[in-house]
Amino acid sequence: MAKEMTMSGCASAAQAAKMAKVEVICSYPIRPYTAIMMELSKMVANGELDAEFVHGEGEHGQLSVVFGAAAAGARALTGSSGVGVTYAMETYSPIAGGRVPLQMMIADRALDPPGDFGSEHTDAMSTRDQGWILGWAENPQEAFDNSLIYYRVGEDHRVLLPQMTCQDGYFVSHIPGKVVLPDQSQVDEFLPPYKLPHPLDPKRPVSHGPQIRSDQGTIMDLQRAEAMLAAPAVIKEAIQDFNKIFGRKYSPFLEEFMTDGAEMVFFMQGAHAMTCRHAVRHLRQQGVKAGLVKLRFTRPWPTDDCCEVLSKFKAVGVIETNTSYGGAMRGGSLLHEVRASLYDCPQRPLTTSFMAGLGGEMVPLKEFYYMAEIMSKMIKEGKTKKNVYWVNHEPDEA
Repeated sequence: MAKEMTMSGCASAAQAAKMAKVEVICSYPIRPYTAIMMELSKMVANGELDAEFVHGEGEHGQLSVVFGAAAAGARALTGSSGVGVTYAMETYSPIAGGRVPLQMMIADRALDPPGDFGSEHTDAMSTRDQGWILGWAENPQEAFDNSLIYYRVGEDHRVLLPQMTCQDGYFVSHIPGKVVLPDQSQVDEFLPPYKLPHPLDPKRPVSHGPQIRSDQGTIMDLQRAEAMLAAPAVIKEAIQDFNKIFGRKYSPFLEEFMTDGAEMVFFMQGAHAMTCRHAVRHLRQQGVKAGLVKLRFTRPWPTDDCCEVLSKFKAVGVIETNTSYGGAMRGGSLLHEVRASLYDCPQRPLTTSFMAGLGGEMVPLKEFYYMAEIMSKMIKEGKTKKNVYWVNHEPDEA
């Protein structure tokens, strides 16, 4: 029977792994994701979870252990944060290219420098082109739900891709929230047993990751690309089944909040959407026609959905909790994706981006009001003055 509890994002993610019946877990400590492994290690030690718990010698080792385990037919799990995510960079392409759908839980953290422990999306976003399913949870409930959804999508034989289930460090990973834990029978109905079509088996030898001729490389790249192109349809099926079984109301790719009649919207992913909802309510009370569009999957990127949804508005402000130094937009990476999605749309809104929440900083209400003033000015003048605003570090532009 489903039960409502109060727990952090790390605790809820661990509960999802338990109910997904993961079989091999590999850990290596780094804040703030370590709390997930602390919970799982207790479950294994207490006999609540029948899984092999391995201590890696580093993040590269972690990914290598679960790569082998998942390739041999075990549902596998690992995770990390910040520089731990980037330390394992060499492993991401072989895992995705080998079509081994393990899962990595990430409680994100700013990269060095500055070496702080605050939330920032740059760590996982730096892996976005390796062929992994990728997205952020807004709260502990989504941290739980996303893990199950991502396993379902990644393990589907039409996809067979690994997944990074991300949550904002501390804002989600350590702040308790309401979580409805389902009955195990509901999870079993939604998530079938893991069955890799090409497992490592001494009785039926197969080759994983062999050295190949150069003319074979494009074929393998194409297969990975086609798997990612197949993922959106599988995601829609999974979300539909998830909503039916668990009583949720998730949209597959973009979640709209108070967008009816809106002229401008904030576009973002992750925990700061919670604050944004309050800001939107306050702005509406003041007569500002603002709304929120929350991104649920960064990979695969929902190009058609962005065109359909964002073209309804006059201005879109993309909130970047990540950095892309030297990129075309001179700020983060989401605005690149948004503008590319809108390029072929018959009607395009004005777009800009706001660098906010970097290094673990909060994005308070006053900053959303500042962004709304910038977008209001864009609409009034009919043009975008700048591609990027570094919030709190700009001359008074509003």
